This record gives sequence, structure tokens and C-alpha cells, in this order.
Amino acid sequence: MENELLFSMTDIEKSFGPVQVLKKANLEVRKGEIHAFMGENGAGKSTLMNILAGLIEKDAGKIIFEGKEIPKMTTDLATELGIGFVHQELNLAEDLSVAENVYIGRLPYKNKTLGIVDFKKLHEDTLYWLNLVGANVSPDAHVGSLSTANKQLIEIAKALSLNAKVIIFDEPTTSLSDKDVEILFIIIRRLKEKGFSSIYISHRMKEIFELGERITIMRDGKYIATDDVKNLSEDQIISMLVGREINDLYPKQTTEIGETYLEVDHLSDRFGHVKDVSFKARRGEVLGFAGLVGSGRTETMRLIFGADRAKTGEIKLDGKSVTIKSPVDAIRNGVGLLTEDRKHQGLMLGLSIKDNITITHLNRFALNHADLKATANRFVKDVNIKVSNIENPVSSLSGGNQQKVVLAKWLNADNQVYIFDEPTKGIDVGAKSEIYSIINQLALQGKTVLIVSSEIPELLGICDRIQVFREGEITGEINVSDYTDMKDEAQEVIMKYATLGQ
Repeated sequence: MENELLFSMTDIEKSFGPVQVLKKANLEVRKGEIHAFMGENGAGKSTLMNILAGLIEKDAGKIIFEGKEIPKMTTDLATELGIGFVHQELNLAEDLSVAENVYIGRLPYKNKTLGIVDFKKLHEDTLYWLNLVGANVSPDAHVGSLSTANKQLIEIAKALSLNAKVIIFDEPTTSLSDKDVEILFIIIRRLKEKGFSSIYISHRMKEIFELGERITIMRDGKYIATDDVKNLSEDQIISMLVGREINDLYPKQTTEIGETYLEVDHLSDRFGHVKDVSFKARRGEVLGFAGLVGSGRTETMRLIFGADRAKTGEIKLDGKSVTIKSPVDAIRNGVGLLTEDRKHQGLMLGLSIKDNITITHLNRFALNHADLKATANRFVKDVNIKVSNIENPVSSLSGGNQQKVVLAKWLNADNQVYIFDEPTKGIDVGAKSEIYSIINQLALQGKTVLIVSSEIPELLGICDRIQVFREGEITGEINVSDYTDMKDEAQEVIMKYATLGQ
């Protein structure tokens, strides 16, 4: 069964209006394999997977599943064939139980006419699938009370309960801790042992090499290559992804670091997430913040931006104490925050790309629409946002291009302090390189830049100093220049501070 083909998608094409998003795209997945699937944001991965799952209809091309051609894929047919989908943004009913989510729309009934549910069977059937994926939760548990990792396991259990033969994992680790990622990988490998196929979509190169067996790469809606992961180097994959070599992913330049601009003294919140945090950041400096999920990094940045109220502490800008009780106060004082959750906190998805870019500086335009449009177009060009029309809703863009819109919004405000919370979360390597270059330019302009990231290599690549959080406190600091040729040692020091403290 090892090399037996489960399905193939050949010469798939799809257009949305005048925009062709798939151009003769191909994908072949074998039975019982873990197939990595990579491409830049906007490369067409999601569109191809949505066609496979029957969510949208192809314009041209051929789908063959277990030897039979499928002229028209529908959601019902995809379910019948055994195609499961675990989306990046979990699709669960938070107010229902685990069992009701796993069997939503197909509950077992004692008497369907009277609507009497067989809860004993529902509980037992759900427990079977939960045990299969290693989810240590009760079928009767309220989904809203569970961790993100357990919610994801429920999504996998739901897919398996539909007799799935292949499960599509779309960026499954973006909201998971390192420990939860390890558990997910164990489950995916366990599924392989039981004969299930997995399509694993991720921008994280480390995960691809650790988990993937074969890999398919797409670029600009086109099929580029399929190969065994073991045959390829990271540089070769990057070159195929972006169509060019990125010789230095982290284009860190030497900047002239000036005087202290931002001072945070004894900052705490009301909930114990942030405990007596103090640090200084200078003009032209990129200051990084490392730590495990829940260590207090994001909460600290939200306090500085006024998104949450501080219990104690003082913030100084350029030597002067400032009062920041709301984001409006922060913006007036030249502080901008690029939030970790771009869709819910960084963008207004119902508005246009133009409106999202210019929202931070509307007073400059007095609603002069010609100026608004000119400014938006300038930032689209400067930040290299791939867009056909700036009047389109920002929700129509890929994740990486949405992130660039958030970035353009704050560049338009011309702040003195830029706070980036997970700036490259869920975006491709090409977009990452462009965002790193923009961060570099801000530092060269003498701006003060704070970076929160869960990826230690990223922090070591773009920061001058790194502060490490553990349980709401800063437990250590490193100067990146001290570890120029000792990146592994630097990572060990950071993890020591993050897990053990000082």
C-alpha cells in the first residue's frame, strides 16, 4: 500500500472573476503518507484544498479518487469519499458538548420523529474517536472550556468519525505551544500507521522536515514540483517557493543605536499575567521578547498600547512620563501595535484594503478620496501587497498580504515606537523576508521596534537584544552580537531563561 495512489488532481484551473488563481495545478497523494504542501500566501493552496473538499467548484482539470474520476466534487461527496479538513481557524460550536460537535448534524436517535437522542451511543461512539487521537477529554465536556490544542483534537476526531481516508491539516500549529505541537505530530504519525493519509500545509520549514515524507510546492497558482522531503535542502525549497534565492532570510543591517526612547518601569496588570516588568528600548534598536505561550509577552505589549489597563507601572517616551489608558492615547503618543490576531484585532475585514491602510491617519486627508487612494496605492507598492484592486475587501487577501496591510496601516501613522506581536505568524517565507526588511528600515530611520515572537531563530536573526519572559516576569536578557557564531548556544540560553528562570 506504501506507494498506492489515493487520489490525483491534474491540471486544475480556477478563476474568481478576472483573477485566475489556479493555473494547471497538480497534486498526488498516496495511501498512508504524510504529504507536505507548501506555497507562498496567495499561491493557491487553499483554493486547491477547497476544491478537493467540495467547497468550491473547479473550472477545469481532472480529479481521480481511488481510481474513479470525480466530474463534480461536492461537500457531501467529499465526505462520502473520506476527505476530512482541519481548518486553521477551528470550526466548532463552543456552546455544545464535545460529543455534539463530533457528531453535529448526524446525532444517533432512539426516536428521530420525537427527537429523542441516544446519548449513551453518542457518548460511546465519541469516546472511541477521542481515544484514537489521544484526546484526554470527556465527550460531555463543554467545548468552550477546552484549550486550543484539545479543540484541534476534537476537529481531528470529527473528521475521522466521518470515515476519513485523508485529512487536510491547514496550518495546524499556529496557535499551539511546542508541547502541543509534539502531541499533534504523534497523532498524525499514529494516523499514518493506521493507514490514513495526511496533507500537511505549513510555512514552518522545521515542521516540514520533521514530519513530511513527500512535498508538493506551488507558486502563483502553478504546480512547481513534487519530491521526497529528504531529497531537498531548505534553500532548495525556498528557491522553489519564491522563484528566486533568498541568500539571507534575515537581512539584519548595522544600525546606529541612539539614546533610550521607551522606558517601562514596574508594569503589572490586574490578573497576574504581567508582574513588575521593567525594560528600556533605544532609538534605532530592535528589541525582541521571547518566552513560552502564556508567559506574559503579549499581555505586556497590550498594556503599553493601552489595550488593557495596567495595575501599576510607568511608561516614559523620550524621558517624559506619558499616560496611556487606551489605544487612542498610544497612537497620539506615537505608539503602534501590530497585533498577533490580525483578523480579529488588526483589520476591519468588512472594509476595503484602502480603508484599512488609511484608517490610522484619516485626519490628514479630511476624507479627500483622491488623497486616500493615492496614499493606499503608495503603501501597496512600498510594502509589496499583492492586490488587484484597493477597493476590494481586505478579507479577500491571503494571510501574508493581510499582514502587510496591517503593517502599511501603522507605517502610514509614522510612529516612533512599533510593537510587532508575532509579525510573521502564518505567512510564507517570501513575505517574511519582506517584513524583516521593513523592520530593518524602521530601525535605520531611528524608530524603536519591539518584536514578540515564538520563533527563536527569527528573534536572533532580526533583533539587537532579546528579553526573555517566564510566568509574567522578565527572567533574562541576551545581546545578540555576543552569539554571532553560536546560534545554538543562544537558543539554549533563551530556553533556560524561559523554562527555569534566572
